[in-house]
Formats: sequence, structure tokens, C-alpha cells
Amino acid sequence: YLIMSLMVTFKNEVVRICPKNAKKIEYSKNNGSTWNTRYSGSYTFQDLVVSGDELLAQTDKGLYYSKNGGSTWNKRS
Repeated sequence: YLIMSLMVTFKNEVVRICPKNAKKIEYSKNNGSTWNTRYSGSYTFQDLVVSGDELLAQTDKGLYYSKNGGSTWNKRS
């Protein structure tokens, strides 16, 4: 049972679905004081969760995972 979120702590960063554009993933290295875009794609992110050394994202195109903090995403089959 996993609780999904729009914002998670991953390694030493806070990672979130952009509140103004759900096709973007943003990160902060200073606990949310400033945000930078890490990923901008063609699918809409709905939820984020940390699972071990991966980020999992539920999107409108299915479940995706990232091993690099959200820079790239692969479909979980």
C-alpha cells in the first residue's frame, strides 16, 4: 500500500509535479524556496511516489519510473 503525492523527497531534493503544468517535473535543492524544471513531457503526471531508488509516477498514459530523479521516464510494463 503506497500513499501517492504531488511532492516527494528523493535523495537530497524535493521533487514535485509542477502546480501550473502537470506535464512538468520540478525539483528543489533548498526545501522548496526555489524550483527548477527537470523534465517536460507529453503525458500528464497525476501522482508521484518514492519506491527504493526509483521515482514512480502515475500518468494519463500509465505507470512510469525514473532512476535519475525524474530527468528521464520509462514505462513500467
